[in-house]
Amino acid sequence: MPSRNTETVVSLSKQMKVACGECSLNEICLPVGIDKDELHRLDAIIDRKRPVARGEHLFHIGDRFQAIYAVRSGSLKTYATTEDGHEQVTGFHLPGELVGLDAIAEDCHPVAAKALETTSVCEIPFSDLESLSGDLPGLRHQMMRIMSREIRDDEQNMVILGQKSADERLAAFLISLSNRYRRRGFSPYQYNLTMSRSDIGNYLGLALETISRLFTRFQNEGLIQVDRKHIEILDRERLCAVSGARCANWQSVHN
Repeated sequence: MPSRNTETVVSLSKQMKVACGECSLNEICLPVGIDKDELHRLDAIIDRKRPVARGEHLFHIGDRFQAIYAVRSGSLKTYATTEDGHEQVTGFHLPGELVGLDAIAEDCHPVAAKALETTSVCEIPFSDLESLSGDLPGLRHQMMRIMSREIRDDEQNMVILGQKSADERLAAFLISLSNRYRRRGFSPYQYNLTMSRSDIGNYLGLALETISRLFTRFQNEGLIQVDRKHIEILDRERLCAVSGARCANWQSVHN
């Protein structure tokens, strides 16, 4: 799928609601690895909820676990609360990603999910999904892959927060978003930050002043171009080097 420009990234929040088989995300969401007939069975259990407005919650901490959610358009943040009542951001979720898997163990949501912009989701009742995955090996295998990826991402995040310096953390975060957008068929070089600088700092364990200073420094060093929420990666290899990550060999074409 060809890369798209920033206007296309923005327009993602205006996608039409369509069935799984026609959805542009069907290769990166649950339906991977199942055939057309099985896809219809999965589509039959999915509830396409009304869009969640910016600032609204999809679910709250302690809510009973009943479903997992696939982001169709827009974006969400998940957060826990500390003992003194402050938010601790635990993740950001883009189109094609699942939210709510961490609630399976205790049968209630350990974090809250809030929309960063108008966001459309598919609600997948977990009891129905369990029954269906027993009949569809491809679906069961995909669920295992998704859960494994969640564990891997959590481990990588622990390394970032525990061992990396401030500039390494922000660079790794920007590269991670780049990789996630590329996987969805969008430009890995240009994208919008739907989350606030404050939320980024909260997630990375850095002060807002530090985040602002690093964005300015990265721009002055020619690594990125910043225009409010719009980010353009100008030198991905150097940004990877700053993050301490190995840079995949992509064709260096900016769109």
